[in-house]
Amino acid sequence: MTGSAETEGEGDALLFASESPDGNGPAPQPKPPWLILIADDDREVHAITRMVLGSVAFEDRRLSFLSAYSGQEARALLARHADIAAILLDVVMETDDAGLTLVRHIREELGNHQVRIILRTGQPGQAPERHVIAAYDINDYKAKSELTAQKLFTATVAALRSYRHIATVERNRRGLETVMEAADRLYGQRSREGFLATLVEQAARLLPPGGTVRLCGAGDEKDLPQGAAAILTAALADGQPRWGAGVAVFPLRTRIADPLALCVLGQPPLAQDERRLVVLFCDKAGTGLDNLHLYDRLNQAQVATVHALGKLAEYKDEVTGDHVKRLGRWATAVALELRARGLFAGELDDAFCGMIGLASVLHDVGKVAIPDAILRKPGRLDAEEMRHMREHAAIGGAILRDAGGPDGGKAGGGRNILTLGAEIAESHHEKFDGSGYPQGLAGEAIPLAGRIVAVADVFDALLHRRPYKKAWELEEVLDLLRAESGKHFDPRVIDAFLAVLARDGVPLPP
Repeated sequence: MTGSAETEGEGDALLFASESPDGNGPAPQPKPPWLILIADDDREVHAITRMVLGSVAFEDRRLSFLSAYSGQEARALLARHADIAAILLDVVMETDDAGLTLVRHIREELGNHQVRIILRTGQPGQAPERHVIAAYDINDYKAKSELTAQKLFTATVAALRSYRHIATVERNRRGLETVMEAADRLYGQRSREGFLATLVEQAARLLPPGGTVRLCGAGDEKDLPQGAAAILTAALADGQPRWGAGVAVFPLRTRIADPLALCVLGQPPLAQDERRLVVLFCDKAGTGLDNLHLYDRLNQAQVATVHALGKLAEYKDEVTGDHVKRLGRWATAVALELRARGLFAGELDDAFCGMIGLASVLHDVGKVAIPDAILRKPGRLDAEEMRHMREHAAIGGAILRDAGGPDGGKAGGGRNILTLGAEIAESHHEKFDGSGYPQGLAGEAIPLAGRIVAVADVFDALLHRRPYKKAWELEEVLDLLRAESGKHFDPRVIDAFLAVLARDGVPLPP
C-alpha cells in the first residue's frame, strides 16, 4: 500500500490516430479522455476497475485512470490535476475514515464541487449508507459486494454525465463573468485606439489558446488568408457570425460606428457555448463602440465651444491666443507631475488630467465684460480700474457655470470642461494665504485646478511682454515663484512646476 502509481495504466487510454477516409490530410484529433481517480488501498480493485471500464467511451471520449492507494496520495493527485471528472473512492484506507476525510477535503478545503464522488466500501457497517449520504457531499454509494460490472459502468457514466453538465454550467458562468469584466474594461476607455486595443486583448481572453485575434473592417480582406476574405465580407454585410476552415468571424453590431468584426484565425473549431460568449461580447463591444462614437462627437462639440469662448477673450486681449496655448501645456504637465508624485489622489484622475489643459483656455473668459480702455491700458491701473478688472474672475465663473449645464453641470453627471473652466476662471486669482480675489479663499479651499493654473498663468505672463509691462528674465520669474511659495502659491504645485521646467529643458539657475 505504499507509493503512488499515477502513471500506472496510462496506456489504457492511449488513442491512435486513424487514417482519414481518403488517405489525404491529417485525421481529426481525438477528444481528450475523461480523467478518473481510483482511490483504494486494494491493488486488485484498481486492476478490476481498469479491466471493466478500460474499453468504455462516453460521448466519444475514452477513460483515463489515476491510481492512489491512500487518502494522502489522492490529495497529491487532486492538487496536480484540476480536471478529474470522477473519483471511485474507498472509505477505509490508511485509516477507518480516510475516504470520508478526503471528501471533506475536496469539498471544503479545495472548494471543488464539480468532481463526482462514488463511494465504494467493503465494510458498509463502518460507514452506514444513510448517515454517509446525509452527512457527506457524495454522489453515489456502493457496497463492493453488490458492485457488478454493469452497475460500475452505469454509476460511472451517470457520474460523467453529471460532471459534464456541472462543468458546462461553471464554464458558462466563468465565461459570462469574463464577458462582463471585459465589457467594463471596454466602457472605461475614452479613446478609440485604447478601445480597439482593449477589445482585441479581452476577446483573446475568451477564447482557447492557439488562435490569433484580429480586428477587421471593410477593406481589410486583402490582409487575410485565402478563404477568410469572403467570410469577412459576408459577415460585415449582414452582421451575422460565420465560420470556415481555420477562421471564425464575429461582427460587432453597431448602429452608428463603421462596421467591424473580430476575426479568429488558426483556431480549432469553437464549442457552441464558446461561440455564444464571443457573440455576446461582440454585441456589448458594438454598443460600446457606438457610445464611444457619440462621446467623441460630444467631446468635439465641447472642444469647439471652449475654443469659441476662448476666441472671445482673444478679441479683447491681443496676447491671449499664444498665452492660453502655453498655459494649457503647462497646466497638463503639472497635473501629471503631481499625480506621478502620489499627491491629490482623490482629484487627479484621468478625467481631470485630460481636461485641465483645455479648461485652462477659459481662465480669462470673463474679460469680455471688461472695457477695452482698462484691458489695454498701458501702465498701472488705478484703484477703480483695478476693481473693474478683478470682476472678470467672478464673471467668467458665472458664464461658464451657466454653460456647463443644470447646477453647474453637477446634477447632470459631474464635472465637465466647462465646469472645470468655471472653477479655474473664478479661483486662479485666489492666493494660498487667503489674500487673493474674488472670494479670499485660502489653502485647500482653493480648487486644485485654480492652484495649478495660478502658477502657470503668472509664470507665462511675467515671461512675456504685456501692454502694461515689459517681459521679465527667467531668473527673475523663478525667484518670484520660489519667494511666493506658501503665500501666493501652493508649495506642492510650485515644486511640481519647477520639476516640469527642469525636465522639459527649461534652464534653471544654479
